[in-house]
Amino acid sequence: MNRALLAALPLLLVSGPALARISSVEQKIVASADAGAAQNLDLLERLVAQNSGTRNVEGVKKVRDMVAPELEALGFAVRWVPMDQVKRAGHLIATHKGKVGTTRMLLIGHLDTVFEPSSPFQTARREGDMLHGPGAGDDKGGIVVMLAALRAMKAAGTLANANIEVVLTGDEEASGTPTSIARADLIAAGKRADVALDFEGLVMIDGQDYGSVARRSAGDYTITVTGKTAHSSGIFSPSVGSGAVYELARIIDAFRRELPEPNLTFNIGIVAGGATAKLSADEAQVEATGKTNIIPPVAIAKGDFRALTPDQVERVKAKMQAIVAAHLPETDAKIAFKDGYPPMAPTPGNQKLLDRLNTINADLALPTMPALDPLKRGAGDISFVAGDVDGLAGLGPSSSGDHTPEERVDLSSFPRQIKRAALLMTRLSAERVKR
Repeated sequence: MNRALLAALPLLLVSGPALARISSVEQKIVASADAGAAQNLDLLERLVAQNSGTRNVEGVKKVRDMVAPELEALGFAVRWVPMDQVKRAGHLIATHKGKVGTTRMLLIGHLDTVFEPSSPFQTARREGDMLHGPGAGDDKGGIVVMLAALRAMKAAGTLANANIEVVLTGDEEASGTPTSIARADLIAAGKRADVALDFEGLVMIDGQDYGSVARRSAGDYTITVTGKTAHSSGIFSPSVGSGAVYELARIIDAFRRELPEPNLTFNIGIVAGGATAKLSADEAQVEATGKTNIIPPVAIAKGDFRALTPDQVERVKAKMQAIVAAHLPETDAKIAFKDGYPPMAPTPGNQKLLDRLNTINADLALPTMPALDPLKRGAGDISFVAGDVDGLAGLGPSSSGDHTPEERVDLSSFPRQIKRAALLMTRLSAERVKR
């Protein structure tokens, strides 16, 4: 598909009769969104071509340097918050002051990708109406949708009255720790906002667009088990006991049998035991040594679990701790939970935002978007503000193969996502909020 055809495609998505259902000002937003296709594609290709793996600090900053001028041109005051203390690049924060007393919107996205400079997946390539490249959908496509929506608002005159704060984190894919530092600025922005809009990818299933009113948590845990070592002939004897590996196996199997409940998933990703077992410094691998005729004195497992609400997170942690504490003879075990992503629980306020978006869908003659099953979406930065403000996720473009070398963003999803976001922000910006 050539650029001329791509630019013309959005005009086919919203027909003349549908435009009659929106105001004349909003029709200008739609027209501006349609006219910006070539500009959006150019920016997207440049962003994707720049490696910005989370640990590539300079690469993340180079993406920042492409995005910051776009925001400044729209009248935003832009600042950079370094995150050296958590060994990450930093966060790009931009504010736009509008009419006093109206809705304060927080827009969330991220500059980084999962593809570090060592990855062979580095280049952007057009494939018809798809762009194949690292971060094309997650989340560089989301950033482009955000900027295009703001640009359309400015062209129609609706940005002037909008109170907006943008937070683009530089470490969404592998947050710096502790998150109390790495997410302090985002959390503070959430407390200032009335609405949070997350520009990660739109989820499509069988051609149907879905809205995300909930995201599950993501937290890691490490189980460390110790036992008595001896010759293997003494296993299970009163003086020696069961050994570390059997105790770890008991714990893992008890998790499988006793933990399952709706909206919860849990996994063991790394496991090892023997005469010695030690996690690497980055906790990405474990080294173990031993012999088959030695009862292992140590075993280690690492896993993650994901839950839908804060109550569920705490309940599951308590159940895990109780399972770990029920030791086999002559063994000991401990579980340590790592600082992770909280859940974005489904709330009536979140659902009302999706209802607002579906009113816009009707006005644009687009199908209604059902609420997405949270099991079909991973964790994200919006969860850090979910306890303070109503939110809606998935305002970025549709993509496939995220986090793999098959990542492709659907260019045909940009026009409708830009219009949805621009009209939603325009309507929210006209509403007065009691504080």
